[in-house]
Amino acid sequence: MTEFFEPELSAWRGRMPLWKVFWGHGVLVSSLLVWIYALANYQDRVVLREVTILVFAAYTVWVLVAIWRCTINANRFWGSIARWLVVAWAGNIAMLLPFLQLDLLLR
Repeated sequence: MTEFFEPELSAWRGRMPLWKVFWGHGVLVSSLLVWIYALANYQDRVVLREVTILVFAAYTVWVLVAIWRCTINANRFWGSIARWLVVAWAGNIAMLLPFLQLDLLLR
């Protein structure tokens, strides 16, 4: 089981190259989760939207910590840019997810 999750564990420990974690886990996987949420919203599948919000929240915590930790593996400039983007990303999610949840509760 550990071997299967080795890339994720390596990212969590800050041992992966920053670009792989940022673009692969951060941008690609997060975009996939947003796409799933948008599809569930379009199809009015409330339970899937709720599950996606919970998965996205947990995944976001993991990926932001992983990106932050992997900044030590990058050029100082790119590491600094990545950390600023992590802060902005966290602020965006902290404001977005409660409103998405509120929208579901008011249905």
